[in-house]
Amino acid sequence: MTCDLNSHCAGPKNHRLTCDFDFSPLIAGKVFFAYNWLSMPETLKNILIIKPSSLGDIVLALPALAALRKSFPDAEISWLVRPEFAPLLENHPHLTRTIPFDRKFLGKAWFNLLALGALLSLIRQLRRSKFDAVFDFQGLFRTGSLAWLSGCKKRFGMANAREFGRIFYTQKVTQDQDCIHLVDYYLKIVKTAGAYNADVQFVFPQDVTAAESIRKLLAKHRIERGNYAVLVPGSAHRDKCWPVERFAALADKISSQFNLSVVAVGTSSEADLVDRLKNLANVSVANLAGQTSLKELVALLKAAKLVVGNDTGPGHIAAALGVPLVMIFGHVNPARLAPYRRSDCVAAIEPHNRGLVIRSPDPKYDIKAVTVDEVYQKVCEQLKS
Repeated sequence: MTCDLNSHCAGPKNHRLTCDFDFSPLIAGKVFFAYNWLSMPETLKNILIIKPSSLGDIVLALPALAALRKSFPDAEISWLVRPEFAPLLENHPHLTRTIPFDRKFLGKAWFNLLALGALLSLIRQLRRSKFDAVFDFQGLFRTGSLAWLSGCKKRFGMANAREFGRIFYTQKVTQDQDCIHLVDYYLKIVKTAGAYNADVQFVFPQDVTAAESIRKLLAKHRIERGNYAVLVPGSAHRDKCWPVERFAALADKISSQFNLSVVAVGTSSEADLVDRLKNLANVSVANLAGQTSLKELVALLKAAKLVVGNDTGPGHIAAALGVPLVMIFGHVNPARLAPYRRSDCVAAIEPHNRGLVIRSPDPKYDIKAVTVDEVYQKVCEQLKS
C-alpha cells in the first residue's frame, strides 16, 4: 500500500490520498473459501440404513456402516432389519438402534387388519424419526417405498434397483467396473452422501456369553477349540448347494490330511441335510445344525481353523472375520459377492470373467461342475498360507 498526501494544495478539500492496494489475493481467498464451504458435504445427524436381509448381504453392508460412523461420528444411525437377522447387529458399536421389519407379517397388510396396523405403525415411526438421509441397500419396491414413506428428502439407492425401486430415490447411484463387488457399491452409495473414503472394516459386536456357549458346545462334542473345520452344506437356494456327497468326501480328506475335527452347521430345517453328510462321511462329523444362535454361529466361525461352504450367510461371516475359507460358487457371479479382496478363497468356474451380471444361466457355471479336487486344492492353499 502506498499513500501520497499532497498537503501543499489549497484547502483541506484539495488534500489527495491515493492508495494502491492489490485486492486480488483477498478476493481469491474469499472465493476459494466460499467454494469449499458450498461444496462441503452436509453433516448428517440422523441416518437410516434399509437392509432387511439376507444374512450374507447384511455382512457385506457392514463396511458402509463403518464409513458412515467414521464420517459422521455424532450421527444417530438406525438399521431396518428382519428380526431373525437383528442379533447380528445387536449392541453394534456403530449403530444407535435397529428397527424390526417383519416382512412376512407386514406382507399380509392388504388382507389382515393386524398386519395393516403394524405397517402403519412402522411408517409413523419412520416419519417421526425425521431422518435426513436414507440408504436403501436392498433395492426392491418395498424397501424403496419405505424410504419414500419415511418422509426423508434425501434417499440414496441403486440405479439398477429391481421392481422399479429406483423411482423412490432422489439419488440413484450407478454400478460400474470399479464397484462390481457389493462392498464397493455400497461404499460408493454412502460416499455420494458425503461419507469419505475409509479403510474397509467389517465390525461385529463382541459377545462373551456366545463365545462361552460355543466353548461348552465344542467340549460336549469333544472338539478342541481352534482345531476344527466348519462345513456349510446348505443354502436357501438349491442351485447354490454343492452336492452333499462331495462335502462328505471333502470332510474325509480334511480330517485325514490336517487332523482337524469336522463340524457342520445350518438352520434347523437343514438338520436332515447335515445328517446325510454325517452318514456319508467316513469320519466323525458333529451336526450342529439348528443348535447355535446367530451370535453363537459368529463365535463358532471365528474360532475355526477352516470354513468351507456355499455362497451363503455363514460363509460371508467367516470371510469378514478373516478366517481361512473356501467359498463355492455356481451361477451367481463371484466378482460381486466373493470374500472381499480374498479371491484366493473362491472355488468356481471362471470366477473373474463374468462382468457385471448378477448370475448367468450358462450351464457351464453349474455348481456341480466344481470338483472335490478343486475345492480340496483351495483348502490346502488356505491352510498352508
